[in-house]
Amino acid sequence: MTNVNVPLSASQQQLALLRLVNWGLKIGLILFATDLFGLTTPPVTLSYVLIFEACYVGFSYRFHRLSMNNNGLLFLTLLLDTLFWATWLYFTGGATNAFVSLLLLPIAISAITLPRWAPWCLTIVSTIFYTLMIVDITEQNSGSVMDHDMSQMPINHVMQANQAMAANQAMPASHSMDMGSHYLGMWFNFVISALVLTVTVGFIAKRIRQKNAELRYLREGQLRQEKILALGTASAQMAHQLATPLATLRLLTDELVDTHHDAEQLELISEMQQALNRCEVTLADLRLATESIREHKLTEQRVDKLVATLTEQISLLMPEAQLNIAIAPQVESRIVMTDMSLLPALMALIQNGIQASEDNQHQTRVDINIGLSQPNQLSMTIRDYGVGIATHVLQTLGSNMVKSPKGMGIAVLLSHTSFERLGGKLYLKPHPECGTEAIVTLPLSV
Repeated sequence: MTNVNVPLSASQQQLALLRLVNWGLKIGLILFATDLFGLTTPPVTLSYVLIFEACYVGFSYRFHRLSMNNNGLLFLTLLLDTLFWATWLYFTGGATNAFVSLLLLPIAISAITLPRWAPWCLTIVSTIFYTLMIVDITEQNSGSVMDHDMSQMPINHVMQANQAMAANQAMPASHSMDMGSHYLGMWFNFVISALVLTVTVGFIAKRIRQKNAELRYLREGQLRQEKILALGTASAQMAHQLATPLATLRLLTDELVDTHHDAEQLELISEMQQALNRCEVTLADLRLATESIREHKLTEQRVDKLVATLTEQISLLMPEAQLNIAIAPQVESRIVMTDMSLLPALMALIQNGIQASEDNQHQTRVDINIGLSQPNQLSMTIRDYGVGIATHVLQTLGSNMVKSPKGMGIAVLLSHTSFERLGGKLYLKPHPECGTEAIVTLPLSV
């Protein structure tokens, strides 16, 4: 899951550069701003930690693409960022360090780029580190007076110290209590800040992701509709241009019937007439479908009547097809809203299935199972026995035109658009054994 505001490559580079800036900030504060911000002079141990962190920063910058494409690896890198920040803070002042709020930075990044569990885990880890630093600074302050060695002090300083200690014993322990309350307030402030980042930023990032997904879906739908409009315009023009040649061929075949009486020639002429009849019926259906779509005409049809009409059309146009249709009894009498585009869309899917089965097993077998996927939703599963479709093609087939040896997926694209216009969906998935399943869902009238 990538950044919600910028592209993936930009997110990768920004996160890698941010680690470099963080490392440079640590070095700069130690070298030039220790006294300015009241930081503790770090021990030599921190130098080794910074050297190791420099190697980590270089490695993460070199392979930043891997972490952005893997949620687990990205979380691990953010966890390492938290560990490095906690180590640096501990050696430069602990809980009293002015830059302790930088522990919240990995939490904010994870809330934007990772699932919900990641910022919660980092919040817990950061809170544990900050709690340990609070406990450490409290113990240091409470034991500083008791551990003070006065053996090396001048005699007059010792006497003054004894007098001060006696005065402190007589005074109430309000100062230590105030410091304890101050540390407790610091701890609560850090926890509340971490929770606000985890909950609020995570919620806002989730809403932005949802909006981006909706916009992307609408944009893809608009592009698909533009392609469909272009295909529809071209189809209407070609259909209009085909009307005159078909009429001419019809006259010529009628003349051939009148002038030829040979049985073999008459049989050929009869086959020509059947082919012409099919073309004329298809053109007539195209005109009716165009008018129905233009005027948004929807008609009620029983599911069993729809299946009977579909079977009849397949038998007429594809008599070699071996259809195995199974329809659930509870859906036979249900009503589905249809128009003239539904039947051609279903026939296109069945024709693709027949072709796939024939290419793979040399038989035109297609299974059709009709039932309910939801109480008011019809489900029609069309399964072929072909070799199947590649996964990367399945992801775009039906949404865009896809180049393949058999064509460009225009039939599936048109079918998907027809189902969406009727309130349905088309899902394609591979069958566990062989072939592909095309699942069509359509709303049923209540």
